[in-house]
Amino acid sequence: MRSLISPRLLLREWEEKDVDFLLDMYSRWEVVRFLGSAPRVLTGHEDAVATLTRWRARQDDVHTIWAIQDRATGHLLGTALLVPLLASGERLLPAGETEIGWHLHPNAWGKGYATEAANAVMAYAARSGVAPVLAVTWPENTASQAVCRRLGMRHLGQTDEYYNMTCELFTNAP
Repeated sequence: MRSLISPRLLLREWEEKDVDFLLDMYSRWEVVRFLGSAPRVLTGHEDAVATLTRWRARQDDVHTIWAIQDRATGHLLGTALLVPLLASGERLLPAGETEIGWHLHPNAWGKGYATEAANAVMAYAARSGVAPVLAVTWPENTASQAVCRRLGMRHLGQTDEYYNMTCELFTNAP
């Protein structure tokens, strides 16, 4: 597993011991409301374990979903991801492009953790030869769009090419 370190954060593999935090974070509507075309909260321990299993299935030699951990306290803060972007269609299948993303627990909002974690993921993507990296957000998700801009990503406008939804598309390509 590829762990990443930034000044305040450790991005590491999600472990079974993290399931309670995963359930706490993703059972909150304010966290999941902008995730996918049909957001839904996790409803129990089994749901959280199934989510962890699905995430592991999306990983390969480069693509990863990390737990974001505070290096000073050891507390979990959220999720960072570099995954195959899924194309719209009857079945969501890899589009041949790579997506960056982040989801943070509300207790971690507004502290710069999303930008710091995403910068570490972007550096990892560059070292791994992944280019371009794309981000997709709900049009209403201005907080994630602000993170994209802080990362130096360029806004390409709206698209319906991914996840069977209309989203704002950002790229790190010049």
